Amino acid sequence: MKRAIGRLAVLLGVALASAGCVERKFVIEAYPIDDPHTNIPAQVLRNGQPIGFTPVDDAFVYYGKYDFTLIKDGYETMHLVEKIRAPWYEYPPLDFFVENLWPFTIHDVRRLRLPMQPARITPPDQVLPRATELRGQGKLIGDPAPPRPPAPPPTGGVPVGGVIGRPPDDGQ
Repeated sequence: MKRAIGRLAVLLGVALASAGCVERKFVIEAYPIDDPHTNIPAQVLRNGQPIGFTPVDDAFVYYGKYDFTLIKDGYETMHLVEKIRAPWYEYPPLDFFVENLWPFTIHDVRRLRLPMQPARITPPDQVLPRATELRGQGKLIGDPAPPRPPAPPPTGGVPVGGVIGRPPDDGQ
């Protein structure tokens, strides 16, 4: 009986000590292109979902492609697709050992430090000609829509008091 309890205690101790883990996260920072030592608070979207303002960190589960969008007033919106490659210890069969049996936590931190371009301001006298040019280009895209037939006149009612509706009730 004592032997069975001893074996169970050793097995439990090994199981608790061998709980491996990999913590993955992004750290995203933004800075003006002309001053790399200054951080700016830009809103960050990952795959279309807001995750916060720079500097921001967020956990991720899988390696692969992620869409990032950075938005800041006075700066051009930045959109990029970042491919996050798996480290060597995440390839099979090593990944099973690292995720389940390695007794320590591995911190996989991916840092993205992104330069943001100041917004180009279009002079007001150039806006209308550019809009006219774009409208002309838009009219050349695709086949024109066929004209709509005229709507049929409303039926089933007699004008009552200047409004089309039901005929008056004769009380019958």
